[in-house]
Amino acid sequence: MGFSESYKDFLIDQLAGFGSVTIRRMFGGGGVYRDGLMFGLVDDDILYLKADATSQPDFEAVGSTAFVYQPGNGKAVQMSYWRAPETCMDDQAELLHWCGIAVQAAKRTTQKKPKPGPKQ
Repeated sequence: MGFSESYKDFLIDQLAGFGSVTIRRMFGGGGVYRDGLMFGLVDDDILYLKADATSQPDFEAVGSTAFVYQPGNGKAVQMSYWRAPETCMDDQAELLHWCGIAVQAAKRTTQKKPKPGPKQ
């Protein structure tokens, strides 16, 4: 699990011009952020992008698969991150397009979360 420094450098290079993109290590992999908003994750040198009900059909249409992990209890958990299409990893313009879709999904998801109320 995790990701290599060379893959991290590759992604940062490919995402140049997409805003302030950072990749931070977390939970054995890495979170991909733009201006503080997480829109992707990296695991085993594979990029997964945020999807929601609006964008998930786009990922399904290109044969992408969801990120699944197995916590200690052994039950598989599917997350709302989908593998970036293989074709976009060699095409910067296409990668930026898919990352734009992921950022919009992340924004929609963030907007839907209710703010925590006061503690009682």
